[in-house]
Amino acid sequence: MNQNQEHKLDHFKGQHRLPKFAVPHRYALTLKPNLELCTFSGAVIVDVSILDSTRFLILNSIDLEIHESFFRDSNNHKVVPSEVVVDNDVEMLVLVFNEPLSVGDGVLEINFSGLLNEHMKGFYKGTYVDEGVRKNMAMTNFEPADARRCFPCWDEPALKATFKITVGNVPLELTALSNMPVSEETINGDFKTVCFEESPIMSTYLVAVVVGLFDYIEEITPGGIRVRSYCPVGKSEKGKLALSISVKSLELYTEYFSMPYALPKLDMVAVPDFPAGAMENYGLITFRETELLHDDLHSAAANTQRLLIVVTHEVGHQWFGNLVTMEWWTHLWLNEGFATWVSYLATDSLFPEWRIWTQFLEETADGLQLDSLEQSHPVEVEVHKASSVLEVFDAISYQKGSSLIRMLKEYLGDDIFQKSMSSYMKKYAYKNAKTEDLWSVLSEESGVEVNQLMDIWTKQTGYPVIYVKLEDYTLQFEQTRFMSLGLQGEGQWIVPITLSVGSYNNCKKFLFETKVGKLDVSEFYPSHCSSSQPQDKNNQAVAEKPWVKVNVGHTGFYRVKYDSILTARLMKAIEDKHLSPEDKFGILDDTYALCEAGEESIASLLSLMDLYREDLDYIVLSRLINACYNTAKILRDAIYDPWNHLNEFFIDLIISSADKLGLEPVPGESHLNTMLREEVLKALATFGHKETHEELKNRFQIYINDRNTSVFPVDIRKAAYISIMKTSSAIDRSGFDLLLKLYREADAVQEKARILSYIASSPDPELVKEALDLMLTDEIREQDTVYVTARISLEGRETAWMWLKEKWDVIVKRWGQGMVFHRFIRDIVTPFSSHEMAEEVEEFFSSRGTPSFVRILKQSIEKIRIKAGWIEKIRQEESLIPKLTRGLTRTPIKT
Repeated sequence: MNQNQEHKLDHFKGQHRLPKFAVPHRYALTLKPNLELCTFSGAVIVDVSILDSTRFLILNSIDLEIHESFFRDSNNHKVVPSEVVVDNDVEMLVLVFNEPLSVGDGVLEINFSGLLNEHMKGFYKGTYVDEGVRKNMAMTNFEPADARRCFPCWDEPALKATFKITVGNVPLELTALSNMPVSEETINGDFKTVCFEESPIMSTYLVAVVVGLFDYIEEITPGGIRVRSYCPVGKSEKGKLALSISVKSLELYTEYFSMPYALPKLDMVAVPDFPAGAMENYGLITFRETELLHDDLHSAAANTQRLLIVVTHEVGHQWFGNLVTMEWWTHLWLNEGFATWVSYLATDSLFPEWRIWTQFLEETADGLQLDSLEQSHPVEVEVHKASSVLEVFDAISYQKGSSLIRMLKEYLGDDIFQKSMSSYMKKYAYKNAKTEDLWSVLSEESGVEVNQLMDIWTKQTGYPVIYVKLEDYTLQFEQTRFMSLGLQGEGQWIVPITLSVGSYNNCKKFLFETKVGKLDVSEFYPSHCSSSQPQDKNNQAVAEKPWVKVNVGHTGFYRVKYDSILTARLMKAIEDKHLSPEDKFGILDDTYALCEAGEESIASLLSLMDLYREDLDYIVLSRLINACYNTAKILRDAIYDPWNHLNEFFIDLIISSADKLGLEPVPGESHLNTMLREEVLKALATFGHKETHEELKNRFQIYINDRNTSVFPVDIRKAAYISIMKTSSAIDRSGFDLLLKLYREADAVQEKARILSYIASSPDPELVKEALDLMLTDEIREQDTVYVTARISLEGRETAWMWLKEKWDVIVKRWGQGMVFHRFIRDIVTPFSSHEMAEEVEEFFSSRGTPSFVRILKQSIEKIRIKAGWIEKIRQEESLIPKLTRGLTRTPIKT
C-alpha cells in the first residue's frame, strides 16, 4: 500500500459516520448460533451500489471475527481485499482493495463469527428454565447501533435495505422467529434451518432474530394480518390481553394514519432477558416478560395499564419509526415522542373510562423535570457517535417530545393534525425523515408556519416559566427559561398560551412571542360585562375577583408563576372545587418545581398541599403523594425533626383518602380507584403509619401460610412489602428472609419484580448491602437489577455509594455500557443532597467517565446540587416549618 493510500485509510478510521460512496440495497443474512458453546457463525451477502470509484468499502462491525470477504462486480469479476482492518474504537470494518471498484452495482460477501454475549445487546445469550433445567437461548437487540455486533453492515438508520434472513443450527424443539413469516424449513438430524421471506426495506436496527422455547396464541385481524403472542411454555394464556390489544391497535392505527400495516404478520415475544421494556423490531416486537404477560392473580391494575401503554407504543412504532424512520439519531424524538403520544391516543380509544390523557400529565411532568436541568439537551440533539446514542433515550426524547406533540395538536386542532399525519405517512413511507419534513407537512395542511413555531421548542434546550401579574383588568406576562438550580436561564419561546378567567367558559388563546406582554381581560369582570351575560354562581363567571388559570388543562410545556393576588384566588378556587383535576395537578407540579428552584417558600408549598387532602381524583392524589415523598426527603435532610411531626403531617394529608378507599377491592370499582388504593397504601407504609404496617404485615403472614388466601390481593402487595422492609433489620431479619424466600419461589414475573422493587428499602444498611450483593449473583437477572436500585432507602444511600465504589470494576465488567448501567449511576448517585457529596462523586468519576454515561453522570450530580441549594433555602424557614405542619395536621397520628 502506498503512502497516500495509508493516509486516506487513517482518515476513514477517524470518522464516526460511514462515508457515502457505497450504499446497500439487499442483505441475504445467514446466522448459525451454537447454544451450547454460546458462539455463532454467519455469512452476509449484500447487494451494493458503488456511487464513487473507491479502493475502500467501509461498514460497521464490532466484536466480530472476519474470516473471508470478497466483492463481485456487475461483470461477475471477483475481487478479494488486500487488507481487512477492524477498528473497534469507531466500530468499523475497512476492506482495502488494490484496484478501485468501479461505479455500478455489485455484491459483497463476508463470512464471520462471534460470541453470543451476556450484555443484552447485539446477538446475545438468554436463559430459560425447562422442566427445572436452565438452558440457553439466543436473541437480538440492535437499537440503537448494535446490529454491527451480529453481522457487518451499514448500521445507520438512513441506509435502509431489504433483508432475506436464514437461521441455521436450530434445535428441533426450539422456535426460530424473525421479522417476516417462515418461507421454508429443512431438518438435518437434531437441527433445522429456518428461512424467512424477504422483508420490505428497513433500517438495520429493526432486524430481529429470536431462537427459544415458546408457546403461542394467535388472531387474524379484519385486515388479514396474522398476530401472535409468544410466551414461555405453559403460559400462552398470559399473552391474551397483549394479543387482543395489538390486534385492536393495528386496526386503529391503520385508520388513523390512513395507511395499512406493511407486513403480513406481527409477532410479539416475551424474552426472559431484555434490557428495556420492549423493542419495536419490524414484525417481531420483543418484550420484557413483565410487559407482555398478564394474569389476574399477579397483575395489579398498574401492571395492566402499563401493558397497554407498552403494547400500543410498540405497535405505533410500526408506523412511526419502522415505516417512516428518522434520518439519524438526532431525530430520535420523531420515533419515541410520537410512539409515546400515539400510545395514549390508542389507550384512550380502547379504554376511555381510564381517562388516560389526565395521566399523560405524569409524562409531561417527567419531561419538565429533566428539561429544567442545566445539563439537559435539545429535543433534536446532536449525536456524533454511536456509543453516545443511548443517553438520549430519555425523558427529553420520550416525555418532552410527546408533550410538544400534544401541545401542537391542541393548537392546530384534531382534524388538521390527523390529516397531516396521514399525509406525512404517505409522503415518507419506506423512507427517512427529519423533523423539518414533519413541520413542512403540518404547515402545508394547516396554513400555520409550524417550523417557525416549533423549531424553538426542538432545537433549544429548556422551556419557559411564564410570570403572570394582574394590574387592574390587565394580565401582564413575562417569560424566561426555567431552571431548577434557580439560575436565570437564556432563551425565548413562542408559547401557545391558554387561559381561563373565573370559569372554563371564559377562555382566551394566543401566541406569546415576546419577552413581555399584556392581555386585557376586562370583558370577564362584572362592570365590563353586558347585562345579558348569564350568572353562574358555581364557576364564578361574573365574580368580582375571578381566578385566572394559565395553561388550561396543563397541555402546554411550560410552567406558570402567579403573583400573590392570583395565587390567593387560585387557592380559593381549589378549596371551592372550581378547578379541573388537570389544572390542580398543574398548579401543584409547578409550585413544587418553583419551590425547589427557590422561587416559592416551602411554607407556601405545604399550605397548597394541605388543600388537596380531600381530593380523590387519581391524577391529583397521586401527584400529591409524589410531592409528599420528595418534600419529606428534602425536609429530612434540611431540618431536625425528633418528634416525627413531618411524617404525621404527610400521613394526615392522605389518611382520609385511605379510609374512603378501604383496604379491600370493591366489586365493580373503577380501574383508577384500584390504582389509587395501591398508591395511598404505599404512601402510608412509606411514612410509617403504624396501623397500616400492622394490618399489612398480618395479611402478609396469612399469605405466607396460605398462598390461596383472599386477604392479600395483588394491589396491596407493594404496600405490604414496604411495611415488611421498613420494619426489618439485621437484628430482626425475619421479614426480609420471608420476602427473599417468596421471591425465590415466585413463578410470576410481576411478583418477582414487585419484591425486588423493595428488597433494598430497609433502613438497616446491612440489609441494603445484602440486597445489593444479590445483584452480583445469578439469583437476579441482569435486567432486573433496575428494580433493586430504584428504591434504595434513604438510610442506605451511603451504603449503596460505598458499594458502587468498591464493586466498580465488577459492575463495569458485568453490566457494560448499556441502559442498565446508566440506571446504576443515576439511582445510586442522585439520592444525595450536599455539595460535598457532589464533589465526592465528581472526584470518583473524574478518571472513570466515558462518553457512554457522561451526560447521565452530569445530570445526576446537578440533581444533588439542586437539592443542596434547596436545603440552604429551607433552613432559612426552619423555625416555621414544624409549627406550620403541626397547625395543618388535623389528627395527629402515631408513627
